Amino acid sequence: MDAKELIARRVAREIRPGMLVNLGIGLPSMVANYVPANSGVFFQAENGVIGLGARPPEGMEDPHLTDAGGGFVTAVPGAASIDSAMSFGLIRGGHLDVTVLGGLQVDEAGRLANWKVPGRMVPGMGGAMDLVTGAARVIVAMQHSAKGVAKIVPECSLPLTSTRRIDLIITELAVIEPTAAGLVLREIAPGVTLDEIHSQTTARLTIADDLREMPLG
Repeated sequence: MDAKELIARRVAREIRPGMLVNLGIGLPSMVANYVPANSGVFFQAENGVIGLGARPPEGMEDPHLTDAGGGFVTAVPGAASIDSAMSFGLIRGGHLDVTVLGGLQVDEAGRLANWKVPGRMVPGMGGAMDLVTGAARVIVAMQHSAKGVAKIVPECSLPLTSTRRIDLIITELAVIEPTAAGLVLREIAPGVTLDEIHSQTTARLTIADDLREMPLG
């Protein structure tokens, strides 16, 4: 499987029945493909949909049913459409169990930068700042490096999304937990070595005593 599918499959294992979960634009939106529709999980998008399902088969897209990034989605039984004010009320009111977001950088303090690259035009900051601040648990799903440049760094050089410490980083190489004492390497992907992880990570990592192989099933 490719890197994005591997990440999405591993993130899906963090989702439990009964959760209200927000999926960010891009890679995070793939997570819904690997959570059974009958699992009792409700995925929320900032544009006002609760109960997102997997991407529809080609030719079955509904132009009125999209996620926050404009990607086509399906709806599970019991899904609801709400206005943007209520959608952000859920986010800011602390009602989300989990949010899954992409990342440009995460640093040793567990701070996320994911909304702006200086010098590039962006349409706006979106809901990322609200999500990182308001969700009970924040998972960053991203590729470990970009064009050979580390994304897990000593200190973010890009504008921070929030000063809050996120809860988990999942890449195609590893699962890393930010803690008060720093970044802890919890899982390593099948076939990946510690040297490979260190070569693509400039932040300091503590190796967990119970380091294990990343489950993908």
